[in-house]
Amino acid sequence: MTLLITVFAAVITTVIWYRRENDHMRLEPLMFMFWGASIMWLVDAVVEFTEVGAACFKPALEDMINDSFLGLSVVALALVIWVVMLLIRDPKGSVRRALQKTK
Repeated sequence: MTLLITVFAAVITTVIWYRRENDHMRLEPLMFMFWGASIMWLVDAVVEFTEVGAACFKPALEDMINDSFLGLSVVALALVIWVVMLLIRDPKGSVRRALQKTK
């Protein structure tokens, strides 16, 4: 489930990044984080398959729920890191303007 969740997030982010003409939201780091996580889970699945065999394709319901929570946690963490990067880089200057208003 972790692999599927991160691959879906990576594909959706890549499609959004590809369709945008100008990347004001800086989607490239988010896209690379999702693809990196997807590659990591793919390697994990291959190693588990070589160790356990076909039994890794029949997980228990509890294992699937735990994997789903882990996959969603990875996506949420990547989104938090991306938002922090946006706030620091401030591509549209909106944070800078908001801080200047309050002074």
